[in-house]
Amino acid sequence: MSMNRFLKTISYLVLLTSLSACGFALRGAVVFPFQSIYVGLPESSALGGELKRNLRANGKTEVSSQATNAEVILDVLGETRDKVILSLNSQGRVREFNLIYNLKFRLRDKAGREVLEPTTISLKRNLSFKENEVLAKEAEEALLYRDMQSELVQQIMRRLAVVKMDLPAKSD
Repeated sequence: MSMNRFLKTISYLVLLTSLSACGFALRGAVVFPFQSIYVGLPESSALGGELKRNLRANGKTEVSSQATNAEVILDVLGETRDKVILSLNSQGRVREFNLIYNLKFRLRDKAGREVLEPTTISLKRNLSFKENEVLAKEAEEALLYRDMQSELVQQIMRRLAVVKMDLPAKSD
């Protein structure tokens, strides 16, 4: 019996060692190459609110209320939500929609130089549709747009984290 227990213990140790050696690690806090940022979205914007919350979450980045006080400025060049018919049933009624959420933005430094050139993020989701479930489908559509908004914020965060800031050369 003790030999069986010993073999089980060894097999668990081998399993744990192999899992820790694979390099898996949870994503940690995002570290940005700048100390402060101004987000060019209105205060009433749901996207702006979520983005600002995520930027503040690391505790090291200040979200400035004025562009003149920020090290970098995130300009939103366009935000659109579209709903396109994807398919029709045999009676010619809508069976499925394609929801599309596009955001175009850029990042500039204090001097106005582009740190990140205009970038477009486009997300799509399919939504089935039934005429007898209109209210439920409207709620599902709103939920899908909120989900896309959260994914959009995470993609912006990842892109901001890898930005290369050009520091001015030090003069002697």
